[in-house]
Order: sequence, then C-alpha cells, then structure tokens
Amino acid sequence: MSGASGAIDLSTLTAAHIREGIASGQFSAREVLDAAQTRIVEVDERVHAFLQLTPELAEEAAGAVDAAVASAHQAGLDPRDTLGPLAGVPVGLKDNMNIVGTNTTAGAKILENHVSVYDCTAARRLLDAGAVLVGKCNLDEFAFGSSTENSAFGPTRNPWDLERVPGGSSGGSAASVSAGEVVISLGSDTGGSIRQPGALTGTVALKPTYGRVSRYGIVAFGSSLDQIGPFGKTVEDCAMALQAIAGPDPMDATSAVEPVPDYVAAVGQAAAGGVKGLRVGVVTDLLEVEGLAGEVRSLVERAASVFGELGAQVGEVELPSAEHGLSAYYIIGPAEASSNLARFDGIRYGYRAHNPADVLDLYMRSRAEGFGPETIRRVMLGTYALSAGYYDAYYGQAQKARTLIKRDFSAAFERFDVLLTPTTPTTAFKIGEKSDDPLGMYLSDYYTIPVNLAGNCAISVPAGLGSDTGLPVGLQIIGDYFAEETVLRAAAAFEAAVEFDSRPRIRG
Repeated sequence: MSGASGAIDLSTLTAAHIREGIASGQFSAREVLDAAQTRIVEVDERVHAFLQLTPELAEEAAGAVDAAVASAHQAGLDPRDTLGPLAGVPVGLKDNMNIVGTNTTAGAKILENHVSVYDCTAARRLLDAGAVLVGKCNLDEFAFGSSTENSAFGPTRNPWDLERVPGGSSGGSAASVSAGEVVISLGSDTGGSIRQPGALTGTVALKPTYGRVSRYGIVAFGSSLDQIGPFGKTVEDCAMALQAIAGPDPMDATSAVEPVPDYVAAVGQAAAGGVKGLRVGVVTDLLEVEGLAGEVRSLVERAASVFGELGAQVGEVELPSAEHGLSAYYIIGPAEASSNLARFDGIRYGYRAHNPADVLDLYMRSRAEGFGPETIRRVMLGTYALSAGYYDAYYGQAQKARTLIKRDFSAAFERFDVLLTPTTPTTAFKIGEKSDDPLGMYLSDYYTIPVNLAGNCAISVPAGLGSDTGLPVGLQIIGDYFAEETVLRAAAAFEAAVEFDSRPRIRG
C-alpha cells in the first residue's frame, strides 16, 4: 500500500482498502488526498483527465473524515462503525454533473464559465458517503462522442498509450481511474459512454438500469437514455459506488422506486460461491459483426470458457434486432439532444456572442460560436428527424426498432441470467484516426447502444490484453432490469479468475 519512501501508492488501493486504512489509523484521509494530488501533478499534464481541480472542496472533505475518526476514538467507538462507506476515497466527476462550488462545462465552450448553483443528486450522494472530490473530468462536448477528442478544452489521452484515445464520452473519468489519479469516478452513459471508455482503459465500468440512479443535476443529452454510473479499479469499487448513489429521488420523476439491494454483498457472494449454476448466454450473432477485431473476439470467447470452468451453465443466444440499434440510436439520441440543448441560447447563462445586431443574431451566433462541430451535427440530425414530414419516417421508425430490441432482450433473459458480448469492436484507436470519419467513430458503440435503448444494466470488465495491440479488451456482461446484483456477482467471479493487472505503465 505504501512505497519505499512511505508515501501511499494509490494504484494499489481499492475503495475498501482506503476506508479500512483510515479507520485503522494506518494512514489519514489527508495523506490519501496528498497521494492523489501528487499523482495528478505527475501525470495529468500528459493524460489531461481533469478540466478542473477542486483542492478546497477536497481538503474540507478529507479534514471532515479525519475529524470523524478522531471523534470516534474520543467517544470510545470504532471508526469502522461510524465512517461513511466511501470515507476518504478520492473521486472524480464527469464535468456534466453539477456540484455547487465548481464550474460545470460539459466540455463545451458555451458553458466555459458556467458556475453550478445546485447539486447533481448522484454526485452529492457519493460525496455524502465520505468520498473526497478531487476534480471534474474531461468529456466529449455535451457527451457527444466516443473518444473524448470532441472536448472544447482538448483531448484526454489513454494512460495505456498516450497516442491513443481513452474512449468517450466519459474518457476523462475513465482515464483518471486508469492513471491512478483517483480510485472511483462517475460518468454518464447514453449509448455506451461509461462502458466503452472502461473497456479501452482497462477499468471496470458499470451502467445501471435506467432509473436506478437519479439523473437530476446532470446536463442532459438523451433523457430516455442517460444513466449515471461508476468507474473503478475493481468490481467491488463499482459496487460500493453504486450502493451510495442508487435509489429513488423526488427530484427525478424517472428514478425508480425499486428497493436498493446490498451490492457489496453480491460481490462477496461471488467470492464465496462463484457463479455455479448461473445461466450465461453468449450472444453469438454479435460475434460475427464486420469490424470485430480478432483479438477482441478471442478474449470474449475465452471469457465464455472461463464462466464454464467456474461452473456456470453457458449457452448461445441471439439478439436479431440489435443490428438496428446504431441506426435507431442516432435518430433517437440526437432528437432528444436537439430538444435538451435548446436551452443554451446565450441569454440566461454561458457563452454570449459579442455585439449582436438583434436577438435573432444573438441566438444564432452564440450557438454557432459556442457549439463544436459534433454538437452542431447532432442537433441538426435531431431537429431534422423531428421536423414535420419526417417524424414518422425517422423518429417513429426508430422507436419501433427500439421496441424490437427490448423484446429480444426480454426473450433472452427468459433463458439466461446474464449475456456476454464484447464491449467494443476494437481496442483503443489512435488520436485523430477517426476524427474525419463520424460513422466509423459511431461504430465504437455498436455493442453498447442496444443496452441503452432497452434500458438494461451492463458492466464492462477487463478480459485481458489483446494479442495484437497489447491493449485492454473489455467484456460486456448484460443483465435484466434491476439485475445489478447478478451482473456484479458474475463480473466479480470473472475478475477473480482472470486477475487482470489494471495498472498501465504510462508511455508515449
């Protein structure tokens, strides 16, 4: 846990290790924060995971944890019984989540100087559990992208190879965990924006069921698709984070009232009982997709064998409508985005064009100058799909395809408890490689998008390093609605069997 000099090595610590170490007096929350801040100084100029650091908020939170430990001792209590479940754990937030005392830019010039005036519920719950906010993480502008190259503030780089992308749109959140700058981070997932960067950076990345986590306080992209979820170095990290942020929220009418199970216990069940008897379906038609790299396919097929060796009942299943997911998503997502982004007009907050001729000129120039190319592309696509004469032909048809995808998943879960697919078709590609090829970029989310359209939960867990590139490959484990316990149990058992080393040696 500590290096030769006695300094804390954050790359070796999980959330559970940190809480236990603080409670036992092995180290203080302040020392853990120092380790995180030192690591950021060492690597973030190259990685660029963060858009904003929050040292004052972090020091206040770490001080509160250390004061709570001292108070417990004074009262004759064991701090293990009194500390928050994430006490002292350094965390990052995707910069589309509002927290009072921070800027929230969503990676966009039009919100460059926007100051949060209220809290994102999920982010606040994470901090209320004792987590220490280190900073706000980079992202594709308004979460529109698969590489974090679309940020108005420059790209984030993959800690495994600085010449490659970390995925997107939550690339900064993924990279901050992968690079050892924080232990847990939150991202948002509209079409794969948690799981895809998780796969490319060798981190564990969880998208909960739609409604399991409140969306209140996030800069909205697609309101029927968005879901907040965690990145961690381990499945247990993600389980602990989900435990803190899950549950209904009166501020979000789409949040579910389903009871919140003990997710950490589910990980413990995997350690105790494994996955013996679990019904695991390998989605075979998605292993025949053009563009799927051989090194990715071989590791996913190996993962299926691992589950069989662990005692699971492994079979084959198809999702025939999943091939329409990409087309449906790039109508539904932009349509919802065009509506959500109408509020950014240069009037109430954010960037405002200088010396406009009139109100119409103010609107047009503020949006043209404040929005990046990908944002403009998606707003135009969405507005077109919703326009008179085209609504039924495009948006209506996309919603029908969405219904078919939901039915395919429902049928599959009558036979299986979890489904296995690749998370991404390839390992991390080079920065700039797909910048001029939007369709090629969109294909990065081929395997993740159907899950968002259906609303199911899914996790990406490292399956190993590709034989050709030596870069991380992600295995996607998909569960039924509100089946996060089962997904976490399966992921934890697989993680233990594979023993993936999540620590990259930053190079490039």
